[in-house]
Amino acid sequence: MKTLTTAEEEIMHVLWKLREANVALIIEQLPEPKPAYNTVSTIIRILESKEFVSYRKEGRGHIYYPSVSKADYTKATTTKIASNYFKGSFKSMVSFFMQQDDLTVKELEELLTEIKKKES
Repeated sequence: MKTLTTAEEEIMHVLWKLREANVALIIEQLPEPKPAYNTVSTIIRILESKEFVSYRKEGRGHIYYPSVSKADYTKATTTKIASNYFKGSFKSMVSFFMQQDDLTVKELEELLTEIKKKES
């Protein structure tokens, strides 16, 4: 799966949330300062070329919607991070977050509970 820039990810998060939108609605959802219409339109076209976004014609405009689910993108991204920085080991990745104090004991216990549920 192709990598997204920060700006592309920001647009994708809006589309994942709304499920479909035109450029004007996407801009409404973005934080201040709002990007120009042409900027968002260009990013959408790039996302189309990367096959993350599709569209349908509606009147004179387009309605855009995600072609890649947030779950699929998240999985691909975390797998890439694990591969590039932790030799493919999710255990090493979790250990790193524990050492950085980015993961509390309570959160780790919650993760263990989720793992046990999945094993059942």
